[in-house]
Amino acid sequence: QVQLVESGGGLVQTGGSLRLSCAASGRTVSDYAMAWFRQAPGKEREFVATINRSASNTYYADSVRGRFTISRDTGKNTVYLQMNSLKPEDTAVYYCAVSGSSLISLLTRSLDVRSWGQGTQVTVSS
Repeated sequence: QVQLVESGGGLVQTGGSLRLSCAASGRTVSDYAMAWFRQAPGKEREFVATINRSASNTYYADSVRGRFTISRDTGKNTVYLQMNSLKPEDTAVYYCAVSGSSLISLLTRSLDVRSWGQGTQVTVSS
């Protein structure tokens, strides 16, 4: 099965920035849509950002649009999430995810996820 490994999480002050990385096995980043989700304590896992297999289209949750950017480096088989202007409400465990079907253009639902990464903690202090 597909292996996804996140990194780059940490502690940052309000207004700061972090870049998360998701290293995938095989040709995952080019074969399927990928996405970032996050889960805060006591909350449901929620969609954050997604990128299609050709990296020609992206989509963001309203709460992060304009602050976060998802991108892909095909050569490194890695997906990134650049997070700027961070807020305390962004505090959560961030998970990388890959679609369960090549027919899915943009991965926005947990129902459509085939594999999850182990997660990386992002904490934004006020």
